Amino acid sequence: MIFFFFLIIVTMCVSIFLLQTYCGRGRQCVLMAETGRAECVCQEKCRPSFVPVCGSDGRFYENHCEVYRTACLERRRIFVVHSKDCFFKGNACTMSEYNKLKSMLLDMQPKVLGNGEQDQQKDMEARRGLVDTMFKYLDVNQDGLLIANELEKVRISMKEHLEDILLECTMQDLLRYDDYNNDGHLSLHEFYTAFQVVQLSLAEEQLISISTVTVGLSAVLTCAIQGTLRPPIIWKRNGIILNFLDLEDINDFGDDGSLYITKVTTIHMGNYSCHAYGYEDLYQTHVLQVNVPPVILVYPETQAQEPGVSASLHCHADGIPNPKLLWLKNGMDLQPRSSKQLSLIANGSELFIGSVRYEDTGAYTCIAKNEVGVDEDISSLFVEDSAKKTLANILWREEGLSVGNMFYVFSDEGITVLQPSECEIRRHMKRTERIVATYEEMCPKGEGVSPQHCVWSSAVNIRDKYIYVTQPLQSRLLVVDIQAQKVVQAIATDPYPVKLLYDKSHDQVWVLTWGDMERTHPTLQVIPQVSVGEVHHAIHTTFQRVNNFFIPPPLMFAFVFLKNEPAVHKIDLETLHRVKTISLKNYSCIPVSMAYTHLSGFYFVQCQSNRRRQAPPQLLIDSVTDAVIGPNHNITGRAYISPDGRYIVTPDLQSSKLVVQTVSFQGELSLNQEINWSLSVSDLIFQRSFTESNQHLVVATSASGTELLFADLSSGHTEELKSLKEPLAPKSWPWDGPNRVVVSSGLFGQYLVTPSVESLFVLNGKQRTPHCEVSDIKRGNTVVWVGEV
Repeated sequence: MIFFFFLIIVTMCVSIFLLQTYCGRGRQCVLMAETGRAECVCQEKCRPSFVPVCGSDGRFYENHCEVYRTACLERRRIFVVHSKDCFFKGNACTMSEYNKLKSMLLDMQPKVLGNGEQDQQKDMEARRGLVDTMFKYLDVNQDGLLIANELEKVRISMKEHLEDILLECTMQDLLRYDDYNNDGHLSLHEFYTAFQVVQLSLAEEQLISISTVTVGLSAVLTCAIQGTLRPPIIWKRNGIILNFLDLEDINDFGDDGSLYITKVTTIHMGNYSCHAYGYEDLYQTHVLQVNVPPVILVYPETQAQEPGVSASLHCHADGIPNPKLLWLKNGMDLQPRSSKQLSLIANGSELFIGSVRYEDTGAYTCIAKNEVGVDEDISSLFVEDSAKKTLANILWREEGLSVGNMFYVFSDEGITVLQPSECEIRRHMKRTERIVATYEEMCPKGEGVSPQHCVWSSAVNIRDKYIYVTQPLQSRLLVVDIQAQKVVQAIATDPYPVKLLYDKSHDQVWVLTWGDMERTHPTLQVIPQVSVGEVHHAIHTTFQRVNNFFIPPPLMFAFVFLKNEPAVHKIDLETLHRVKTISLKNYSCIPVSMAYTHLSGFYFVQCQSNRRRQAPPQLLIDSVTDAVIGPNHNITGRAYISPDGRYIVTPDLQSSKLVVQTVSFQGELSLNQEINWSLSVSDLIFQRSFTESNQHLVVATSASGTELLFADLSSGHTEELKSLKEPLAPKSWPWDGPNRVVVSSGLFGQYLVTPSVESLFVLNGKQRTPHCEVSDIKRGNTVVWVGEV
């Protein structure tokens, strides 16, 4: 029973504290009998070891642990003093005098001429050679130990030299100061310690250490480099020293040189290295993998079908390692039969029922499992005769006819709401329609402008409730109410608003304005609480000369680029104040765009091209340290990141290829493949694979031709669609975005849309074929998908 109770204590302490909270030096985790909770208290005792140290209180301690245990008990700060003076208080031979003696003894040894270069490691090798020579000379009987008689004989033979220089210290003081185990003689190890000879070692099997931790917990990486007088341990990540950066999440390197990460996220995965200060040639590599429990989504949550038709239930799960999927029906294992009636597609991410029957009605549970967790969700199927008009059938059909699952296309003639599967225009808001709040026309006529048409540049979906869209020539944004399918408000901005981004975490929209077509007065504005149905106003920020900006999806920061400045400015999204400036001057890089992967936390910075020379390569920035790692190989151009963060695809400006890189679950960035496509890319998106789970397709449009590319990232297989008609000429789309966009219908959707000059193409991404062409949609190059509602 006692053992069982002890096991409970240990388990609670490990799970609650070692994985989540670092108790601190001199403290330990115990289960308090009064409260039943685990708490950090002062250590009852230390492990027996004699590594004597002095405390800042002037007392002598047997080891470091005793120093910190005493500090905890006495509730005051006591730290280790790297001096032996407190050991021998009152002795005539002080530490200062003793050090002079040892320096003189070293100076008396024959020197090996060096090349004059300063190298701490080489200097230490030379010192060790001198000390070895001295030890062999002093060890008269060659037994590997120095005793008092041997030291006395040397003292007598060297009496003249010693007495001329020092009067207080003798050779016998070597035994008094450095015979740590008090056995009456000095070993070679103790002799090395006396003369500050650093000896470091690292077992070959410990050159690489692999650690796995679950996201949200703490990690402790311990450096395995051992040795006499080991200098402080230095930790690096991507070549950047971590010890002196004062990072919020990596903030305690411990008395033993361990690296503590207090709350691990996927940005922390990757390689860390440790070495003793001044000895970089001997280092240990730590590979940190961060596991993430599954997070699951099913679609649709509910559907009603008539007997005889097919039905699909979709399940998507993210996690590290990749989760495995299985299905239950009404709580029972679902075993797909070999018939076409029931089948699992893409490793279980789609459950397909070929011809539904009444008995197929039920709750279908998708379960995702990996090494660190389980998640599940239910998709319900009702099989009913439509004539019965049951509640489930009615609700599902009403949803199918709702304002969701639509493309909103902004063109010359206004706004078109398109249902893609039927290629049906559900609503057309003409440019002469009135704005609800002000009764102005949606696209007012400009003086002397002919022909009259709407001009749009950028639009964002706000939680499937509103769409915000810019009208650069009108110096305003319009707010479209998705449920009402009406323009409900106009928000005035600085002249020429051209770019929008939605910061979902703070429910605000960032607006970049140019001032005029020459971009002479660019500004950055923010609209707060954009998902709330109220009158909105744009708020000016303090940033001037803004060329572009970037908001990484999961973070609390934005990045702003100023005109012709080789730097990116990190901005706190909460306060809109500058946090720091990351200089790119050493790489002569003026940033144009950024991309981000949450796996290992890499930023990819596209640098501005110079017509006089080749485009500079992308730069990599580490989001943990905000340090520039260096060029991303020789890859140039804008990077695009897959939704799971695993793939980085860059239409390379030099090679006319799509360069594909991958980030492994260990955080390693590597080249994966190159996809040949000689055409200039206008826009590029990712679509989930319909044949494999946790894989993606790349869909890319041509900036000048009628082609569209499908590329399977897992196999490298490509297909090309042609004859999609000519895109807008780049000069007809001056707003910096792609002149031919391609937009997908969400995570579970199979449809894509892409415009030509005077029409819109709907594509079947699953079959990789054209689905239909919708005519009379001119310059429909601003498109928003309103998702699964």
